[in-house]
Amino acid sequence: MLLSSERTREVTMPAPISIRPPRTQTDVPAPKSFRDSSKKRILYSKSRTFKFERGRGRSKSMSSGLIMALQLGSDTTSLLYWGFFVALLVFQMLYATRIQVYFALNDIGRGLTKLKVMKDKARKEAIEYIQNVGKASGDPTQRVDQFLDYVTIMPVDMDPQGIMGKIDHVVTTSNDRVRAEVGALITQNSAVTVSISENLLEVATSLNQVHKIVRHYYLLGKKTNSYFTLVQLQMLMPMIIQEADALLNAVDSFKVGQPVGDGVGPLIVSRLMVGKEKRAIAKDTVMATTEYKGRKLHIIKAEGPMAYVGQPGVAIRKVVEELGVKPSAIIMIDAALKLEGEKTGEIAEGVGAAIGGIGVEKFQIEEEATKTKIPLYAILVKQSILEAITVMRKEIAEASDKVIQVLNRVIEEKTKEGDDVLVAGIGNTLGVAQ
Repeated sequence: MLLSSERTREVTMPAPISIRPPRTQTDVPAPKSFRDSSKKRILYSKSRTFKFERGRGRSKSMSSGLIMALQLGSDTTSLLYWGFFVALLVFQMLYATRIQVYFALNDIGRGLTKLKVMKDKARKEAIEYIQNVGKASGDPTQRVDQFLDYVTIMPVDMDPQGIMGKIDHVVTTSNDRVRAEVGALITQNSAVTVSISENLLEVATSLNQVHKIVRHYYLLGKKTNSYFTLVQLQMLMPMIIQEADALLNAVDSFKVGQPVGDGVGPLIVSRLMVGKEKRAIAKDTVMATTEYKGRKLHIIKAEGPMAYVGQPGVAIRKVVEELGVKPSAIIMIDAALKLEGEKTGEIAEGVGAAIGGIGVEKFQIEEEATKTKIPLYAILVKQSILEAITVMRKEIAEASDKVIQVLNRVIEEKTKEGDDVLVAGIGNTLGVAQ
């Protein structure tokens, strides 16, 4: 019984109660509509992901092909660029200098043609002047051509002792010979005609010499294919043409016998010599004496109206040594080449011997001034090379009044009453009388 009752209890024993934790807010089941929409969204996202992966695969393959195509094109372009660069470099190494030589030769050739035209025109003008004005007895063409190749050989200067005396002797001999031969060539023995003929021949000779020198370096550079020789000549050609053109323009000024810009010095001092007694003090050089505020002025200039520059160095030495004059100052008036940007006719003051040329006259003046301790003062009138050897410009002629004022001021400031002052007008005195 006991056993059966125990068995019965075992059978009829209630099942154990399972205890579940309380539901949280998240465990609350969502509405049906929400669950449906979530499923749809999950399905849509999965299909979209699948489609995206599928499209991504296609785009990846397409981009890979495009990159390969671009790389292939880029490599081809790079090869073309490199090939062009190498070809250009080789071409430049082989032919660039030859091309530059070609252009330099053309440029110099055009300038050389201009020089030849200028040379021939100056030669023609000199021959016509000697024939028509100088009344040459025969055809002077052959004699003029000989003058064009006339040269003056400078003495050796390895030993500087006495070099200035040697140069003076050679230059004086050359001038005397040219003047004598020109005088023998023409029958019109007027001093003005002879001096103009000399100047015309000098211009023609200068242009002929310039043409020959330029032609020499042109042909030498062409023969040797020397790039640097040709380039240097090419760079100098504009200045050479400019100076040659100035020489050619001087021909017309010399033919008519009108004053040139370089004659501003003689023009100014000639105003001080008006009505005064003149006398020859050196070759082609005259002197007069006047007074200014108690000072005695000794005026020196080249003899006009011939186209000469005289010998002012010899004249100053004779005034001091032979005439016994002890000047308190030497004042020189001359034309000076202006710099680019300066105005024609500007006046500049300075100290020293204001004279150009080969250097002989300058040396003689400085030597005499140093020996006797005479101060040298200079008054300069600015002008270009073209203005110096062509008909005197209005600005240069008008500057003479200002120069007279400057001259008077220098005399008053640098000397006192009773002093002797030597005033020299330097320059070509063509068309300027005493």
